[in-house]
Amino acid sequence: MMRRRTRWRAADCEFLSNVFAVVVFCILNLAISAPAFAQDKDDEIVATLAGGRVIIHATQESITFIALDEPIEAGSAPPRVMSLDSRHVAVLLGSSEWRMPADPNPIRMDQGYTRTGGPDPRYQSSYSGEAEADLEQMGVAFLEKLTPLAARLHHKLDFPADQALFELVVIGFGPRDYGPEVWTVEYRMTQTNVATRGDFWQTRVLRPRFVQIYPPEKHDPRKLVETCYPGLCKGPTLQQLLEGNEPGLEKLAKSDSKVAKAVAVISNGQAQKAVRQDADTFLRAAVPLIYPDRHFVMATFEEEHGFQWMVPPNEPMERAKVSKDAKDDKNHPTEAPSLRRRTDPPQ
Repeated sequence: MMRRRTRWRAADCEFLSNVFAVVVFCILNLAISAPAFAQDKDDEIVATLAGGRVIIHATQESITFIALDEPIEAGSAPPRVMSLDSRHVAVLLGSSEWRMPADPNPIRMDQGYTRTGGPDPRYQSSYSGEAEADLEQMGVAFLEKLTPLAARLHHKLDFPADQALFELVVIGFGPRDYGPEVWTVEYRMTQTNVATRGDFWQTRVLRPRFVQIYPPEKHDPRKLVETCYPGLCKGPTLQQLLEGNEPGLEKLAKSDSKVAKAVAVISNGQAQKAVRQDADTFLRAAVPLIYPDRHFVMATFEEEHGFQWMVPPNEPMERAKVSKDAKDDKNHPTEAPSLRRRTDPPQ
């Protein structure tokens, strides 16, 4: 009996030893995997989408633009304006601001942009001729800043595939007396499920899509340009309201003979011939009339005299920094324009 009892106790000790080994293994496994869980927690990030409407009036030598704040949700960031170079500014829409729970300071896409010199050879021909090399360079600069932020989005997002995650409305002047130009630069995203990690998604930002929305084709009318985020503009545009003789706008235009003349020219599809100062007077009063209680900024940009606020934002505009390479690049002056059009300028 003693021998059997001894055998039972030995088996019992072996069982307890195995249990202890399993417990130790689990503890070690948790200790090893804890940083991974913590990393996933630290990687959580939230994009704040800036919704808005941008209205642009271009004459032969100047551009006036208005950016209205159309919040997508409570706490949304407003559309912000930043300098790209001496001849172009951009209105930022979509995911222009990112926040992490561990950091009280947001990461803003309009801060820290650096204007470089000649096109980066790493990205030449990467867009298959869709855009000029210097436009590609600007697009890639924002892509490189956006990519690591979006890579921290690991949950499946209910986000339309055809909607831009981030969008720029680039406003400025082309080279060689080309005149005013406006582009939209859209950054879409795609998500892939990582099956080995359960409900874990990899988010990737696609290369930007460039669309020139001004000037129009050679024989097309010159009108006010309007673009919105997200998606298409809801309701009639300001140009459509003018062409439809909207009563409030019509009354406003008739309050001053010079303003009435500018409005008539714009309504007839010859906006480039309107006197800028008179058109600006009308736009400044028309926007709060048709969009009451809506925050907006307004600025004018002249090729010869530069940028000037008419309705400034509550915060200063971020200006592009010039890199050392740009200063040293003799073949690409620091004041050179950053966007070009492949076709001949309109007559």
